[in-house]
Order: sequence, then C-alpha cells, then structure tokens
Amino acid sequence: MAVAEPFVAETAAPKVGRVGVVLVSHSREVAESTVELAKAMVGSGDVAPVYAAGGTDDGRVGTSAERIHAAALKADEGKGVAILCDMGSAVLTVQALLSGTDDRTMPADTRIVDAPFVEGAVGVVVTASVGGDLDMVLAAGEDARNYRKG
Repeated sequence: MAVAEPFVAETAAPKVGRVGVVLVSHSREVAESTVELAKAMVGSGDVAPVYAAGGTDDGRVGTSAERIHAAALKADEGKGVAILCDMGSAVLTVQALLSGTDDRTMPADTRIVDAPFVEGAVGVVVTASVGGDLDMVLAAGEDARNYRKG
C-alpha cells in the first residue's frame, strides 16, 4: 500500500515589483522620446515600468488626466509610482489627481518628482530599474536639479 504524501499548501510568491514611473509632458512626442532615452540609459538591464502620458486624448498639445491616470495604473507594481511633469498644467493636473478632488483613484504612494524633465527622467528610471525604493527614486530625480553643465 502506498503512503500518502502530506498536504503542503502552495503559497504565492510575494510580489517583487519596482517603483513605476510616468512621464507627463504637454507633447506626446516629447513624453515618448524621453521614455525611450531613459530606457536606453538603463543599458542592458531590466527596465522598471515606465510610461508616457503626453498630449491630450485627441492628439493636441496639452495634458489629459485620463492619460495620466491610465499610465499610473499600468506603471504600478505595488512599490509606488513616481510622476515627472514637464511644466504648468501637467503639474496641476497631477496635483488634482493626487488631491482626491478628481473621481479617479491613483495608486498608493504616487508622488510627483520635483526635477528637470529629461535629466530627472533618466535618474528616476535608472534608479527604479535597479530596485531603488520610492524615496531613492525621488531623490535621484531631484539630484538632477543640481547637475551643472558649465
């Protein structure tokens, strides 16, 4: 007679996600190109989730709360989402989404990065890609503000 193996419940592996990144520009092309540049700077490593949210829903220059919200939901792996904006209404739109006055719910631990757009994007995406936590990712973007070019 065969001896029955004891029952061992399988447990799901914990989610290992990384900080997600959303780049918000008034221009779809600028947002998408900056995503591609930041990804290229990661090199051959595995790139953190990074999405562009540029332009309006109908393709004009401007910002779209719906595009930003959708990108943040896609970027979320449970470790926070860093959102980098180019200027003006992009910042105001993200602030409105985060304030709770909008009916859309943003992922937990979604924060705006106070940094220059292109340089900040590279620092944020590289740091998120190597597994930095949300505070490290924000700091990497904000460090770009102090980078002197001359």
